[in-house]
Amino acid sequence: MNKTLDMRAIPYQKPQPTAMIPDVLVGGALDLDANPESWIPQAENVWFRPLLLNVSAGYYVNLLKVRKSGILSRHRHSGPVHAFTLRGEWHYLEHDWVARPGDYAFEPPGETHTLIVPEGVEEMVTLFHVTGGYTYVDPEGNALGYEDVFTKLDKVIEHYEACGLERSGVDALLR
Repeated sequence: MNKTLDMRAIPYQKPQPTAMIPDVLVGGALDLDANPESWIPQAENVWFRPLLLNVSAGYYVNLLKVRKSGILSRHRHSGPVHAFTLRGEWHYLEHDWVARPGDYAFEPPGETHTLIVPEGVEEMVTLFHVTGGYTYVDPEGNALGYEDVFTKLDKVIEHYEACGLERSGVDALLR
């Protein structure tokens, strides 16, 4: 029997690039109701679930969960942000669109906006890919605080230690 070898079914045979960082796989990343310990408290009725904390490139990917209506924050981005709404809805005071499940939003570097979860929304969950960080500001743009991959990492480590979780869980998300 003359069987033809399907070259597509052969794994790549050469070494990967020198010093390439390893892959990250977060199983069940979009199971929004799984493992409550994987959600890190950020504020009252606000949590985030880190999926990737890339300290070498200055960005992070996380799920943001909000279980309250009203103003969440006003902030200015230093880099681009990509957002995919998974549950509930949200919008910015400065725009006329509303993000709903299945929607994608791009936020350009330099933009300042005020995040709102509308009345009647019991839970909002959005996946955010944040490059750089953001500065919390007052209505005139005066800085009040900031958040970036390093402040996120600090919160994750603090949460893992408080819950008695293995540090290896944090390290698996770091690049």
